[in-house]
Amino acid sequence: MPPELSTVKQAASTVLQGLPDDVTWERIQYHLFVRQQIELGLADADAGRLLDTTEVRKRLDAAKAGTTR
Repeated sequence: MPPELSTVKQAASTVLQGLPDDVTWERIQYHLFVRQQIELGLADADAGRLLDTTEVRKRLDAAKAGTTR
């Protein structure tokens, strides 16, 4: 098994172990999705794909005004 798959499997197992025994499928899916999004965000941060607060506000203001950049 490739190392990244075992890491994902271990992360999923850790998430599952932290949930109560009577957890629903929906809650399992939610928690796994949140964990995945956190991992993707951390990878973006490591790769330098971040925006500072000023740039985010500028883009939001432009979107509100109906323009882009």
